[in-house]
Amino acid sequence: MVDLIEPEELPIWVPGEVLTASDGLGWRDVGQRSYKYSGLDVPIPPMNHYMIVRYFEGQTPMDRRVESHWKRTTCVPGHISLLNRARPSHWHWTQRINVSHVYLSESLMSRVAQDVLGRSISEICLHDVLNAEDPTITSISDAILGETRSSAIGGPTYAEALGLQLSVHLLRNYADVKFQEKVSQSRLSRRQRCTLTEYIHGNLQYQISIEQLSAVVGLGVWTFCRRFKESYGMTPCAYLLEKRIEQAKMMLLNGSQPIKAIASECGFSDQAHMTRVFRRKLNLTPGQIRGSQDH
Repeated sequence: MVDLIEPEELPIWVPGEVLTASDGLGWRDVGQRSYKYSGLDVPIPPMNHYMIVRYFEGQTPMDRRVESHWKRTTCVPGHISLLNRARPSHWHWTQRINVSHVYLSESLMSRVAQDVLGRSISEICLHDVLNAEDPTITSISDAILGETRSSAIGGPTYAEALGLQLSVHLLRNYADVKFQEKVSQSRLSRRQRCTLTEYIHGNLQYQISIEQLSAVVGLGVWTFCRRFKESYGMTPCAYLLEKRIEQAKMMLLNGSQPIKAIASECGFSDQAHMTRVFRRKLNLTPGQIRGSQDH
């Protein structure tokens, strides 16, 4: 397995004057360094982070090889370059330039991709971009640089938030994503399940219909019911009832609200309805469950 270098090791292969660095600021999954470079011809080993280069000062012809493919362009202030993680590269330029690097970890990019796409990620590959103008990348990169310089309160949290924004933008516009497995068309996706959980938790006191649930995840009723049962091993109605019982039990054991109020808040039609359900499902009444906390 090829050893991957850390961003902090880059000056070993690309010597230059360090102008700013986020080292020691407590940032996680996001890093920043800026450099003043003279003309160089340098091979760079594969890095363990994704790298975004923002050109600040100086104009230079630029040649870059990623694996076996060479590209040639001219880089000027305002341009950006992208370098994929775990890919060796060779860079050649002739003029003095000042640049800012932003580094994003594999963990951050994979986590964002999984949240956005709702699937387990195998690999994220950034496009081979040597010269592009992108106001969004430029703006976020400049904000990260500004945070490195200011070291203001809440810096790690702010840097992570900027890294999340940058990751989403890169995934939308400059990345190819490989998945660990194919999505099963017979089940709900992870994102759909999370959406359902949030919706049910926020609306448990109301009567929730199958039509409402299917609309929340953008499926027809028949497809939704089939995929729901494959995902949860029960029908949506049975699942809703289970959640109502769980919520009511927790409130009975951990609070002092009247049983009638708990029945209403958990979506039962009345206290008698909740009592019937509890007897049928738990062989206990709500009053017996509440009384058990005293023993």
